[in-house]
Amino acid sequence: MTTTESFRAPSRHTPQAVEVLRPLRTGAARSRADLARVTGLSPSTVASRVEDLIRLGHVVETGEGASRGGRRPRRLQIRGDAGLVGCVDLGVDRASFGLVDFSGALLAERHVALDVAEGPTAVLSASLAHLLDMLGELGETGHGRLSGLSVGVPGPVSSTTARIVSPSRMPGWNGVSVAEVVQREIDLPVVVNNDANLMAAGELVAEGDEAVPADQVFVKVGSGIGCGIVSRGELYTGSNGWAGDISHVTVPGATAVPCSCGRTGCLDALASGNALVREMQLAGHDVSTVEAMIDLARDAHPLATGLLRGAGVMTGGVLATIVNFFNPDRLVLGGVLADSDVFVAGVRSTLWADCLPMATDQLTVEVTRHQGSGGLRGAGRVFLDQVFSVRGLA
Repeated sequence: MTTTESFRAPSRHTPQAVEVLRPLRTGAARSRADLARVTGLSPSTVASRVEDLIRLGHVVETGEGASRGGRRPRRLQIRGDAGLVGCVDLGVDRASFGLVDFSGALLAERHVALDVAEGPTAVLSASLAHLLDMLGELGETGHGRLSGLSVGVPGPVSSTTARIVSPSRMPGWNGVSVAEVVQREIDLPVVVNNDANLMAAGELVAEGDEAVPADQVFVKVGSGIGCGIVSRGELYTGSNGWAGDISHVTVPGATAVPCSCGRTGCLDALASGNALVREMQLAGHDVSTVEAMIDLARDAHPLATGLLRGAGVMTGGVLATIVNFFNPDRLVLGGVLADSDVFVAGVRSTLWADCLPMATDQLTVEVTRHQGSGGLRGAGRVFLDQVFSVRGLA
């Protein structure tokens, strides 16, 4: 499989262009007048930079906006049809695929069962096949408008090498470069990140004129537990990509349950979906999925309810330290356990009990707005952040 000659990697943008692109992408500005107000640049400077971006094919005028007393401004937006990002959100036993245009809109999505234990070559080849099939469903021939891939994995990813490092639920993936595997089949740029980080980035995708909180903590509570951090409106991954990894924080006073990291009493070993299902099975209940356990709790099953609430309390206790330290505007829960009201109540009650009042004064605790698609939206956002940057695509 080879790349169509119609694809050209976007040029690296100048700092001056990025200064204009950023507020257009986030929705902070929708016209030249807005850009002048948000950036503090003169109207003539804004007009010149916008015209350059229109010529490059990244910005387009879309009609007239509302008047504020003078001439109606021309509305501006990122040109969506400039390209498509193939987005992959891998889980332990399922996967999601999406196509995101250059404006950040999710045009198509697909969710399938896929066992990550089949190994990187088989899983990533199947992922690419799904994306190309989805392109065909959109009426695209070949992959001419596919500008690259953005892949999320349920394990740690080094921000310096882009390789997967010691994943606890991805046998055969340690040390793997997702980009290298994918590029054996298709010669396109590939960005890879931890799935919780991408879900956190998905919370930055604005809808309409809503304001997006600048400081957020996103917690993925599914078969495993992960966390992503947003600081000042940007995904924060730390010096080498491990920022926000709460899965191996020891729960104070917890049972000494062995963890894949070699220690005992880690949050992931006690409060993850896999851990809760194991506890149900040890108690003699025929439960094989977290979803089935949540259904039992909705029917007031005492053990399922108690385990879910206990998991919420343990998760909230770990998050209380993060909230006290980081003081975010918003804490977001995603993943299958976020569908359990009992679990969410346990997190909330513990946060308010264990945090300083000043840390929770402005804090909102919510379930993600994009359950099921947040990772895809975030994958598109992270890829496009590189496209519309000074660095560009590597």
